[in-house]
Amino acid sequence: MSNRSNVVLFSLSGFSATANYKITLFSLTLLCYCLIVVVNVSLILTIILDQNLHEPMYVFICSLCINGLYGSIGFYPKFVFDLLSKIQVISYEGCLLQVFVIYSNVYIDYSILVLMAYDRYVAICRPLEYHSVMSVRRIAVLISLSWLVPLCCVVIGITLTSTLKLCGSKIDKLYCENWSIVKLACGSTRTNDIFGLIIIAFYCTHFLLIACSYVQLVKLALKSREGKRKFTQTCVPHLFCLFNVSVALLFDVMYSRYGSASLPQSVKNFMGIQFLIIPPILNPIIYGLILTKIRNKIIYLCVMTGQRLKLRVKV
Repeated sequence: MSNRSNVVLFSLSGFSATANYKITLFSLTLLCYCLIVVVNVSLILTIILDQNLHEPMYVFICSLCINGLYGSIGFYPKFVFDLLSKIQVISYEGCLLQVFVIYSNVYIDYSILVLMAYDRYVAICRPLEYHSVMSVRRIAVLISLSWLVPLCCVVIGITLTSTLKLCGSKIDKLYCENWSIVKLACGSTRTNDIFGLIIIAFYCTHFLLIACSYVQLVKLALKSREGKRKFTQTCVPHLFCLFNVSVALLFDVMYSRYGSASLPQSVKNFMGIQFLIIPPILNPIIYGLILTKIRNKIIYLCVMTGQRLKLRVKV
């Protein structure tokens, strides 16, 4: 195809490795999506319904779970549909929409993790100032920025991509990804490359901010038993989630930009989708299991639901 205006459909060649396992993958994908919806919705409702959980840290966790659901919508429905289809294609506009949802989901994830690190820093290092610093108004502003800034970054990236003239329509993945579209360009992609590096540097700065805050937290935690207890109870889950998201993203970035063509397609597929599968499932499970308030509330709700069901059965 000679230019962008002629590209109506993209073919997703990553599905070539799934031909013999479509039913199995369909079942696992459906199970995975249902699990993501259940664990995230459960945590969101638990936080919303319990007044005791209306604190900054739990509000940020709620936002993280909402983002997990939002990102899953951008991948799973189309992926399940493609598994059952004979031809795996996506329209040009649909491809850009999928890029928007998936990329904004990833950027928002990291922005929320930065807010959570800042919240823990203030709570443990400046406890007397915590309620004045983390006021309701400031929390609303921070959460709004954690969504708006990533959305704006993705809009700019997609706008730059949409101006490219394309010489191909084959995407070597299971879903649409910005760098895969850029690689199909006929001419120079210098502007896209520079903007991509700026975004990577911007979110690497996020990681450094989190690292700096945790250096201070560890120093303070080692000074007292109470500090160690607070750090273990509230910071360890955040570190698990940060590690989970960071490793998943690192795999995808390294594979997308520097991946070897000699790798089996099944390996490429796994490296390309693991950041869409693992964080949305593990993040709510980690917070639900480790944070005492959330765990106790979930157990209480499960027990109450079980008792109500028993009473209905008896009646």
